[in-house]
Parts: sequence; structure tokens; C-alpha cells
Amino acid sequence: MPRFAANLSMMYTEVDFLDRFSAASADGFEAVEYLFPYAYEPAELRRRLDEHGLRQVLFNAPPGDWDSGERGIASLPGREGELRSGIGRALEYAAALGCGQVHVMAGLLPREATATQRAAHRDTYLSNLAWAAERAAAVDVDLLIEPINGRDMPGYFLHRQADAHALVQEVGASNLKVQLDLYHCQIVEGDLTTTLRRDLPTGRVAHLQIAGVPDRHEPDRGELNVRHLLDVVDELGFDGWIGCEYIPQAGTSEGLGWLKDNRWLKNERWLKNDRGEHA
Repeated sequence: MPRFAANLSMMYTEVDFLDRFSAASADGFEAVEYLFPYAYEPAELRRRLDEHGLRQVLFNAPPGDWDSGERGIASLPGREGELRSGIGRALEYAAALGCGQVHVMAGLLPREATATQRAAHRDTYLSNLAWAAERAAAVDVDLLIEPINGRDMPGYFLHRQADAHALVQEVGASNLKVQLDLYHCQIVEGDLTTTLRRDLPTGRVAHLQIAGVPDRHEPDRGELNVRHLLDVVDELGFDGWIGCEYIPQAGTSEGLGWLKDNRWLKNERWLKNDRGEHA
């Protein structure tokens, strides 16, 4: 049965970040993900998780200078030392938060990148992923790579599912896996049902994310049939988490009808919330 995690970078932005844990729990979520934890002490984040009965299931490794437009450094030649330092920091947070998955962002290609430059980025990416996966395996953490669409993130190194799976297979580390965001995949490739049926049985997909297409609002807004896709995920026996990485259109709690109405969440915690009881 699909399990859903609230993405606290995009959801519950009506309140300060540290207050989003309680808001997610009050709406019935049992797990959270977000982009980066590094602005907060691990002990404070762990306290919020424990206080509200939440699991941390995903965050990103340091991405370079995010505010200046960098979107990861794992494929950038010459940044290997910074990548290694960032992986070390991410694994420290993962241990403190009990989080078994860390997403490693690839980074951006230069504009009009030549074939030689693309090859150099790929070689760097492979080398860095192999090094990072070995370190992560020692502390029982999976590293994830994610294809991201070029409309939202122009120049991002990794766009297509097949390329991600090829990289994972080439590195050959059992704890290096794919993060399949159905929003990005729909924009780049479409054919989501076939993608799910092809890739989930491989065991290489560790985490799913969902959002409506094209505007990245609630998953039931736009062109996707979210109920059908969740049926396919359940049919395939996927036992990972599904991150709700979307921008609520008009209030986070107000937009959760798609989730509360879905048969996947008819558990006691949600039923109590629907009856107005304290969960």
C-alpha cells in the first residue's frame, strides 16, 4: 500500500519551517522529506520528528551555492573535494535523523556544452557516485539520483529515466538507486504507466514523488490520473515512500482532499482527523 511523505520545503509554507512538522502530523502524515536540513541543528530536527511521531525519509546532499543558482556538484569536474565534504556532512545528518536516503544532485551543464564536456561531466558523476555510495553503504544509507526536467531546471545534467538507470547499473553499488518523480517524468517523457511497470520491478527505484502537471500543484490538478497511477504503484508492490513534492494551490491542508478521499489513506489516524478527533 502506498505510503506518503509531506515535502516540507513546498508544503505548509503558511508557517515557519520548524512548525511544519506539527502541521504535517496533524494532517495525518507519518513521514516527511525536504530539500536541505543544514540551516538547523540535527538535534532540533530530530526533536521535531520525535515529538510528532514522524519519520525522515529523504533530503538532499549539499548542492553547492544554491542561492547563486547551483543545483548540485556531483557531475562538476574540479569540485570533487567539495562533493566529498558535502557527502560527509549529509551522512552525519542522516545518522542523526534516522534517514536512510540522501539525494545527490548532479549539477548543471555549461550552456552549449560540447560532447567532450558532457563526457567529462558523466565521468566525474560516475566517479563521485561510486565514492559516495561506498561511504554511504558503511552507514546503511541509500544514495539517490533523480532525472529533472529542463523546463524547471534548465541545463540539469540528468533528464531521462533510462540514463539514470544506466548510471546506477554502471556504478554497480547496491545502495545507489533512482528517485522517480512522476512530475518531471511526465514533462520529459510521459508514458508514466509504462515507466512504472518497466522500472519498479527492477528494484532500482527507491523513492517516488508526485505533483500535478503542468503547474506542480496538487496531484489531482492537471493532466495526470493520480488514482490510476497509485493503483499501478500498488499493483507492483512498491514498498518505498511517495513524496508529495508539490506547491499547494490554495493552502496545504485545504488541498489534501485528493489524499483523504483516496482509499490508500483510510486508516485510523486519518479517520480520526476526518471526525474532528485528536489523532
